[in-house]
Amino acid sequence: MTATTGRAGRREWLGLAVLLLPTLVLAMDMGVLFFAVPYISTTLAPSGTQQLWIMDMYSFLLAGLLITMGALGDRIGRRRLLMIGAAGFIGASLLAAWADSAWQLIAARALLGTAGATVMPSTLALIRNMFHDPKQRQAALGAWGGVLTAGATLGPVAGGLLLDHFWWGSAFLLAVPVMALVLVAAPALLPEYRATARTGRFDLPGAALSTAAILPLVYGVKTLAVDGWSLLPALAVPAGLLLAAAFVWRQRTAAEPLLDLGLFRIRTFSGAISVNTVAMFAMMGFALFTSQYLQLVKGMSPFTASLWSLVPSVGVGAAVGLGSALAGKVRPAVLMSGGFVIGSAGFAMMTQVGADSPLALILTAAGVLAAGTVGTMTMTAEMVVSAAPAERAGAASATSETAVELGSSLGIALLGAAGAAVYRHQLDGALPAGVDGEAARAAQDTLGGAVTVAAHLPGRLGADLLDTARGAFTDGLHVAAVVGLVFTLGAAALAYRLMRHLPAAAPAAAPAAATPEAASEAVNA
Repeated sequence: MTATTGRAGRREWLGLAVLLLPTLVLAMDMGVLFFAVPYISTTLAPSGTQQLWIMDMYSFLLAGLLITMGALGDRIGRRRLLMIGAAGFIGASLLAAWADSAWQLIAARALLGTAGATVMPSTLALIRNMFHDPKQRQAALGAWGGVLTAGATLGPVAGGLLLDHFWWGSAFLLAVPVMALVLVAAPALLPEYRATARTGRFDLPGAALSTAAILPLVYGVKTLAVDGWSLLPALAVPAGLLLAAAFVWRQRTAAEPLLDLGLFRIRTFSGAISVNTVAMFAMMGFALFTSQYLQLVKGMSPFTASLWSLVPSVGVGAAVGLGSALAGKVRPAVLMSGGFVIGSAGFAMMTQVGADSPLALILTAAGVLAAGTVGTMTMTAEMVVSAAPAERAGAASATSETAVELGSSLGIALLGAAGAAVYRHQLDGALPAGVDGEAARAAQDTLGGAVTVAAHLPGRLGADLLDTARGAFTDGLHVAAVVGLVFTLGAAALAYRLMRHLPAAAPAAAPAAATPEAASEAVNA
């Protein structure tokens, strides 16, 4: 980069290519796991709660540690933190691939989430440090957003292809060669950056509280929803709320807080954060239902299901393009609330999906849902950065990513728990005569368990179990769709209320999903 022009040169553009590699991995990771769930259910036989933890643990640790890792990167160096995360991702991926129990896989997913939290804020921070020219930075951020979308599209297909030919753990190995290349290329092509102004003591209590507040709260809510009342999860809920309150108090009083609470006094910033969180709650909470529906209800192989899951992305691409074209003519409040209303129509269509419904119904519903919601969310990333003062743009970005990750994680946990509770309730006392003991318990835990049990039952008994279990699963899908409908309509009202003061503005230069999960939902909804 020349000092006179501030324009990036060849090294910076090659460095951008290095930064896009871990971005690709993070975008692919969630979609890959969606299609591995039935295989994991068969091999590791997780309980309903364990299956949700396998899905959730990555996102919860990612959400809980983003702010901590962002602050840590300022102190020890962004490139160093990126390389630590890449090495950790390789090790955790290998542990996940060869896990031989549900709890080992959950632990490996926790390590993956921790590593991902070091990688995600580092990529954007380094792009901001490497590209000072506004047009070049816009191009770099556009490439970053495009890779998110490409990774979300390729992840399910690559994972489905691997699952058709290898064991379920092979889906986790996609990250290994990519992160290894990052470790080799980063020292030569990426500049080191650390903030020199922050010399105070690192807020270790705040870092601990930011993670400790999330896990007990979600554990309690989700366990109570799936397994009913018991003392430990009932105590975990108020414990999580108290820890969250302690985290907020700590950030108000700490000399060097992890989270700048002053950002939330900016109406546009807090509005964009709130809208994104609610939208991701509804949208990501439903993604797991549709991927399981294609495989376990429609009986598709992972690869076939992943190819069909690409259909909704056509509507998403059209919605993003239309939203960008209208952004200079229509006020954000109208565009965003309108998008959420369209997304709610997709949820309404999902309530009509049954076990014997034509495939076109769920694909159309998923396309409408994703087009409306993702099309709306493309506008909020630019709002977050532009609303915050320039000197706090990094904190604003980390806060936005954390809120979106938390919303998606809570959606998967709570909507998944609601669906699992309905499934279990519907099967209670409704299993065909002859299905009892361990077989009955496995069938009642998850639909994947029911499919495995049915494969070993003779004649009509297996078919009857499948019909009953698939009906119970679609009942759970309907409940999750209704909850998603309510939250999406709420997001429409919230978007209009919080954004109605903003005038129409020029289209954002790089319309892209704000997180890997948002991009992943576009093709997995």
